[in-house]
Amino acid sequence: MATAPRPYAGPMLLAEGFRPFFLAAAVWAAVALGLWVALLSGAIVGPRVLDPLAWHIHEMLFGFVMAGVAGFILTAIPNWTGRPALRGRPLGALVALWLAGRLLALAALVSTPPAILVGAVDAGLPLALAAYAAPQVVAARNWRNLVMTVPLLVLTIADGLMVAEGAGVAVPNGLGWRLGLAAVIILISAIGGRIIPAFTRNWLVKRGATALPPASTGPVDRLALASLHTGLLAWTFLANGRGLGTALAGGLLLLASAANLARLVRWRGWTTLAEPLLTVLHLGYLWVVVGAALLAGTLLSAAVPTAAAIHALTAGSIGTMMLAVMSRASLGHTGRALTADRVTVGIYLMVNGAALSRIVASLMGGLPMLLLGLSALLWITAFVLFAGRYAPYWCRPRVTA
Repeated sequence: MATAPRPYAGPMLLAEGFRPFFLAAAVWAAVALGLWVALLSGAIVGPRVLDPLAWHIHEMLFGFVMAGVAGFILTAIPNWTGRPALRGRPLGALVALWLAGRLLALAALVSTPPAILVGAVDAGLPLALAAYAAPQVVAARNWRNLVMTVPLLVLTIADGLMVAEGAGVAVPNGLGWRLGLAAVIILISAIGGRIIPAFTRNWLVKRGATALPPASTGPVDRLALASLHTGLLAWTFLANGRGLGTALAGGLLLLASAANLARLVRWRGWTTLAEPLLTVLHLGYLWVVVGAALLAGTLLSAAVPTAAAIHALTAGSIGTMMLAVMSRASLGHTGRALTADRVTVGIYLMVNGAALSRIVASLMGGLPMLLLGLSALLWITAFVLFAGRYAPYWCRPRVTA
């Protein structure tokens, strides 16, 4: 006969995966951008494995984003499988692995540690998560969610490629970070397609609404995902070239933008304005639509700066969706009401303001320092406030009625 798991008696911060990893994501989002500003000003100099821009990209994707992904995956697995959550020392070991990656990446910024050590340690987290998640999902025969391990494996490869390029290995320019970014946006499109219409539908049903988001996927969803995923992968491998392949990739991304806009409209986000905790999920997905269109523009015309497209997908979609999912999961999994307070709404506004000001700076040309400074200030403030507002929830037991 199966026995019930022992009650957890360790540090509350290690009781569930979202607690330490959401804290890590919030703190590192602010610290890493602050360090990037210091790098731009010339305050940090030295021999490097990673140049300043490569470090900035690396730490946003494989530091900040990876912490958020880890928290989400570790929290979702018990829901997918019905099996106990990872907690205590095993969870602490994963957090320590993430932290070791950050310390080695910092060392690679100001000195020359062995590149193979930097890459192996930092890529260890997504690999460890995939190795943990796959057996859990298989044991529960939850085959639908086994595919979620694929982006983790891709992130492992992407991280290794980026560090290898920084160390002078003959890797196509930017292939690692483009592959990592594509994997994250693909993950957002897949998970977003599950949670956004479902959460919206449930909220509207409770309010007696009859016009609801569709309960199942259809041709629009399949077209949106197929064109977006194919277009992102084509961009990953063809971004440095020009020709028919690049033009086709640009066309695919334009189609993806239109199809994902149609998909988003079907989710009826305008009906959720009374609850910003829901509205922000729709807004985060809208940035995918904008980012795909801008990315298409970079492939089809020299007039569209790459930085605008990249920041629409990163600061816009990833930043907004990360905060949306982290705040909702933190409230729900600690027994609190699923509603955004004024501080949380302010955080949402600031991260979107950071994305918008950064994109406008790129489109204006010359990277106006005022807008860049505003973007950095809004981003750092948003994540500092988020950490301060939600840390008490992560460090305390679940609220009981």
